Amino acid sequence: MVEKFSKNFFLYLSKNKVLNKGAKKWGLKLGAAQVVAGVSIDSVMKTVKHLNDKGLVCTVDHLGEFVLNKEEAVESTQVCIDTLEAISATGVNCNLSLKLTQLGLDIDRQLCIDNMHRILEVAKKTNNFVRIDMEDYAHYHVTLEILDELQKKYDNVGTVMQAYLYCASKDLENLKGRSLRLVKGAYKESTDVSFQSKEEIDKNYLAIIKQHLLNGSYTAIASHDHEIIENVKRFCAEKQIPKTQFEFQMLYGFRTELQEKIAAEGYTMRVYVPFGKDWYGYFMRRLAERPQNVSFALKGLFSKK
Repeated sequence: MVEKFSKNFFLYLSKNKVLNKGAKKWGLKLGAAQVVAGVSIDSVMKTVKHLNDKGLVCTVDHLGEFVLNKEEAVESTQVCIDTLEAISATGVNCNLSLKLTQLGLDIDRQLCIDNMHRILEVAKKTNNFVRIDMEDYAHYHVTLEILDELQKKYDNVGTVMQAYLYCASKDLENLKGRSLRLVKGAYKESTDVSFQSKEEIDKNYLAIIKQHLLNGSYTAIASHDHEIIENVKRFCAEKQIPKTQFEFQMLYGFRTELQEKIAAEGYTMRVYVPFGKDWYGYFMRRLAERPQNVSFALKGLFSKK
């Protein structure tokens, strides 16, 4: 009961625009610096280089969720382009992740699509890949529609499937052969569209991972759950699925020893590295996922730095 209240509380806070605005003034306080790699492209490139040196590959995400006008969407698009160019210039092993709302989806759908075309052209030119992060269910279907439209022209773009959605397995069939990141899901959704219990979500998560792998599709397993990770390793060994067909993904700042262990075993281990001033919503969802993460906030709050 306490854990459920904690999750709902932090998810509620994550959508508070007033607190998000204030968070930009606070800087990376409340422990966020432990899970967000600075606010600039230079700072995140240094972090990525450090992770690469440890045998880890990365994907970076310029955080931004409360985009309210065309100018902000264009600015976010330019940061994505600048980030791709910085990745190319520094030679780090890194992809780009982004959210469609960041590019203006809630303002104008065509604006968002045009911005994605600009980004994907640069990604194509620099031989890179762009992952569209899946947002809440209100944006689910339009994200898949835009992905389908983009993939008619580009083969360097993919998205995310969330295991807590009832429709995940069915929609996965329509995405056969496409590169997908598979996650449990981090938003609060109603019983009309999603599983609610951890047991049901975990069961469906393993099921869609195996489904996508058996379809011969490239699969990114984004989880910090060591039991699920070991289950996937055994399954791939039994089915003789090559390590080149899948990768594991974890968030920057979490389970770093396990990340390095997986990489040392010869698996691709990709670290999701967020950066930027708009860190508030991302950080609140991390606190919602695991009550233990609240310790990050307490350490940051009482830090003298």
